[in-house]
Amino acid sequence: MSDLINSPKVAIVGSKSLALADALGLENADLQECDVALFLVSAQDGIVSADLEKWRISRELYIPSLVVICDLLDSEIDFEDMTAIASKMLDPVVSPYLVLHGDDGRPAALINLERLEITDYTDGEATKRPADPEHIELVAEFREEHLEALEESGEDSFAAGLLFPALPWVEGTSIGIDQIKEYLDQVPTLS
Repeated sequence: MSDLINSPKVAIVGSKSLALADALGLENADLQECDVALFLVSAQDGIVSADLEKWRISRELYIPSLVVICDLLDSEIDFEDMTAIASKMLDPVVSPYLVLHGDDGRPAALINLERLEITDYTDGEATKRPADPEHIELVAEFREEHLEALEESGEDSFAAGLLFPALPWVEGTSIGIDQIKEYLDQVPTLS
C-alpha cells in the first residue's frame, strides 16, 4: 500500500482495532463506506455479538473481508482452532498461512500454504525461506484444503467479497502485518 491516495478504505472491527490500525499505519474507516473490512477475532475472548452483526452487514454489502485472529499469546486456543470457530460463527474461512511455534511455544513463523514458504520472525525481522520437508508433511492436509477452496471459489474471489481468508496477527510483533497488507493490496478502491 505504497500510494495512500489509491489505498483502500479499511474498516477494522473488534476490540483491538486501534492497535491493528496503528500496526498497519492506516485510519479506521466506517464499515458502510469502506473498500475492505478486517474482523478481529480474539483467541481468548471469541467473537462478540456486535461484531457478528457487523459481519452480517459486510456480507449484505459484499465487502471483501479478512478474519484476523489475534490474542494468540498465552491463549488456550491456537490459530487453527480459532479459524474453525470463526468458520462456524461467521462464514467458512480459508487459511492461507499457518502459525509455526518456537521452542518456547510462542508464535515464531508463518508458513504460506500455497508457496510452501516460511516467513521466520524469531530474530525480530521477517526472513523468508523454503519450507523444510517436515513442515511440508505437517501442513499437507491444510494445504490441500486451502488449494481446493481457492480452486472452487475462483480467482479474485476475495476482492469480490466471496472468499474470507483468516490470518494471524500477534500484537507487538510483525507476525501477520505483511500478510494482511498483501490482501489489502488486492482490493480495488471504490472511492
